Amino acid sequence: QVQLAESGGGLVQAGASLRLSCTNSGRTFSMYAMGWFRQAPGKEREFVAAITRLLGRTHYADFVKGRFTISRDSAKNTGYLQMNSLKPEDTATYYCAAKSGGGDVSIPSNVAQYDYWGQGTQVTVSS
Repeated sequence: QVQLAESGGGLVQAGASLRLSCTNSGRTFSMYAMGWFRQAPGKEREFVAAITRLLGRTHYADFVKGRFTISRDSAKNTGYLQMNSLKPEDTATYYCAAKSGGGDVSIPSNVAQYDYWGQGTQVTVSS
């Protein structure tokens, strides 16, 4: 069983940084690829970043490249999303997700590819 819980969201000013955490209280996180998605009011959930389970290959949406960094600490069963240079348009609920199995060639970036989801954490960036 996989149970994901996000934390670290909050209200910050433009240009600030936040680090989101995603803790898996179930099976070993290293068995899963992990992704971060976000959803703003009235918009569809969109891909932010993902990391593969074996080699830790990463993939980012164009709008966060150079600003956000995804990582994972298998010993702590926790994944992270470091967000720097935040912009008002980054305001959204951020969700972490886990995908069972898979290798490192293809990095999942679609909502439908993920099997487990957290409840989300709100990030609000003021101008």
